[in-house]
Amino acid sequence: MLDLKLEDIDGILVRYNVALEKEMTPDEAAEELYPKDELIYPIAKSIYEGEEEDVVDGLKAAIAAGKKPIDLINDALMIGMGVVSKLYDDGIIFLPNVMMSADAMLNGIEFCKSQTTEVPEPKGTVVCHVAEGDVHDIGKNIVAALLRAAGYDVTDLGRDVPVDEVIEAVVKDKPILLTGTALMTTTMYAFKEINDKLLEKGLKLPFACGGGAVNQDFVAQYDLGVYGEEASDAVKIADAILASGNDIEKLRAEFHKH
Repeated sequence: MLDLKLEDIDGILVRYNVALEKEMTPDEAAEELYPKDELIYPIAKSIYEGEEEDVVDGLKAAIAAGKKPIDLINDALMIGMGVVSKLYDDGIIFLPNVMMSADAMLNGIEFCKSQTTEVPEPKGTVVCHVAEGDVHDIGKNIVAALLRAAGYDVTDLGRDVPVDEVIEAVVKDKPILLTGTALMTTTMYAFKEINDKLLEKGLKLPFACGGGAVNQDFVAQYDLGVYGEEASDAVKIADAILASGNDIEKLRAEFHKH
């Protein structure tokens, strides 16, 4: 049995940069961020807790009180996920928590869609893939889940995706962003080939790349590349494109470490 003293635990928390301000627990930190609306509060809290059934129960109560299902996507589900994103960015909760919350939110979105004939307006489309020859798709799956939870339509091409299939998807779906992940150094060079073929077709969209084999210096070598160190960076890059356009140099200035 591992015998840890309180001071040892405190040291671990500081080491991994998860020490909380005011000595708050994650639940207490979340409580300070929840909306005060009595109908929205339980939905946001259930998303933070990753409780899919409770999210739906909260949505049913809000709809019964007169809220429009389509409005609840932005006014409740996105708000709850915003709490989760804030806590994750601050190092208070971790990726497994985010994934549970994302699943709960996506389930809530599907419920809202089932309660109305209105179609929610997506923020934009993002194409995601794992480099040709690479079968390690955990990172890509996290990127896709976080993007969907943030309100983006995602075309998930899967793993070991041929270069030409990536190009076809970009031509067909006209995404605001393309993402690629690679875990092996032998596969990441497919990104350069994708970059060149996109430019040949006059398709100058940001190409966000990450994964265990990829580093900023490599991504910066090609014209469309924007480096994402963490899965959550894909959402931040997509949001930045919506806010300020797809100027790749501006995106690099914001997301690349100098």
